[in-house]
Amino acid sequence: MAIAQVPWLTILVLLPLVAALLIPLLPSKHENLFRWYAVGVGGLDLVLMGYTFWMHYDASRADFQIVESFPWIPSLGLNWTVSVDGLSAPLVLLAGLVTTLSMLSAWQVTHRPRLFYGLMLVLYAAQVGVFVAQDLLLFFIMWEIELIPVYLLVCIWGGQNRSYAAMKFLIYTAAASIFILMAALAMAFYGDWVTFDIAQLQLKSFPLGLELLLYAGLLVAFGVKLAVFPFHTWLPDAHGEASSPVSMILAGVLLKMGGYGLIRLNLGLLPHAHVYFAPILAVLGVINIVYGALNSFAQTNMKRRLAYSSVSHMGFVLLGIASFSDLGISGALLQMLSHGLIAAVLFYLAGVTYDRTHTMMMNQMGNIGQALPRVFTLFTMAVMASLALPGMSGFASEVAVFVGFANSGAYSETFRMVTIGLSALGLILTPVYLLSMLKQVFYGSAVPPACDVLPFCDMNDLDLRDQGDEEPSCFGNNCELPGEAKFVDATPREVMIAACFISLIFALGFYPKLATQMYDVKTVAVSASVRGVYQDMTLANAEIYAGKFYAQNVQQPVVAAAETVPVLGLAALQPAPVEEGA
Repeated sequence: MAIAQVPWLTILVLLPLVAALLIPLLPSKHENLFRWYAVGVGGLDLVLMGYTFWMHYDASRADFQIVESFPWIPSLGLNWTVSVDGLSAPLVLLAGLVTTLSMLSAWQVTHRPRLFYGLMLVLYAAQVGVFVAQDLLLFFIMWEIELIPVYLLVCIWGGQNRSYAAMKFLIYTAAASIFILMAALAMAFYGDWVTFDIAQLQLKSFPLGLELLLYAGLLVAFGVKLAVFPFHTWLPDAHGEASSPVSMILAGVLLKMGGYGLIRLNLGLLPHAHVYFAPILAVLGVINIVYGALNSFAQTNMKRRLAYSSVSHMGFVLLGIASFSDLGISGALLQMLSHGLIAAVLFYLAGVTYDRTHTMMMNQMGNIGQALPRVFTLFTMAVMASLALPGMSGFASEVAVFVGFANSGAYSETFRMVTIGLSALGLILTPVYLLSMLKQVFYGSAVPPACDVLPFCDMNDLDLRDQGDEEPSCFGNNCELPGEAKFVDATPREVMIAACFISLIFALGFYPKLATQMYDVKTVAVSASVRGVYQDMTLANAEIYAGKFYAQNVQQPVVAAAETVPVLGLAALQPAPVEEGA
């Protein structure tokens, strides 16, 4: 078989799945074997992703590429049809990177490691499957498969309230998934022909009433996964109880599945309904930004604080999707990639800190900056990235969303000013809750060295333990760290994992085109499509939201011309406005 005929995308999905099925055959004498086996499979899949996209992906095209279609269950109309385009390719790479590094970070898992790494590989396959599925029924199946390993990973390897958190996650996401199935069936069977192929569904025209119902249902389904208010409450509980490697995937990849679904299905298949729902998305985005920031500041558990921070940052994704602009939608996708890296490294370093302190309560973790200088340095860099400082990926993505929304001709000036002003309030709150967390964990307050309640950190006091002293050492914000206490700083493996994320965060911050060149042609096409529908609908009914959400004077959409320039083997897009009448 020629290399060009190899079903690369199918291999990317099936490789980790088959590897998971083979784990029971491995000898159980050496538990390290399971770790290296899973990491090796994940790394191999990641390398194959890079090779596949480097050799076969064309960034100058907006259509589906590397299409692989095989009849699966013809009686049900189900085909194994997978492909990638600008929306899915970068998220496939994100899923591969985050999941592989999360498995590498799970060295502390000694309870039932065979099952743990098997579930991680199944989750790996399901995530990739969601992003490459071109068949809507296959998309739903992969979406559902992903729920099972996450539920078990939280329920078995989670904290004290793991059963409650896992069940809450399962109920929320499984119930919301029903709307995906209902929408898939409705779109497939409507019209003169039956198809689940997304490319074919784009050719269908649905009545406005049906579009509105389908859009609302999909918004609930994807809103739950994206942690959109008020469907977000499962996220803090899941993060608070999940182990650090699982939290890395929850925040780094699973949230992005919701944003991907909104762009792929809601914007791509239901553009007329999007004209009506876009202002609602913008309002929900503002609520997420402000509400998430306020709730984050109120948390005393480090992982719950980071979870609400994710809720806040996902608000920018909603703003970008609602912007009707090339730059806004591009910024939304860049925000998903950026937050995937930043959230993953933050939750990873929270786990590294927990391994030393045996607590997630920040009021029990003060004054450890000097004892753990490498952990402190890495954590500080990750926090600065989450603050969206210039030179880091979060800055580029959030600025793109703000500028895209501010320059959107679709909304009234009042609506744009209020939306951007309230969103800026969330940016002001972000350093408050993140820097206070950094201070509380690594500095603490200088008060008399006396503890009424001793935390559980003495197991890491190496000097006292070597001396045979079983008494717990005084440790936390309400006391000073004993001078003789010694803690194991970040190991080379831990530094390497964090450095992988942080280096990419800096790379995307200084040169965002490393990511945007993969998808800008596609986001321009999506934006032009919804703007064209917006123009047609407002010309037919110029009073739609007049003077409230949408601009009272209908404006001609600005369409971008794609000028491709080869960069690093790909085609970089440089949008240039086309003058009307040119």
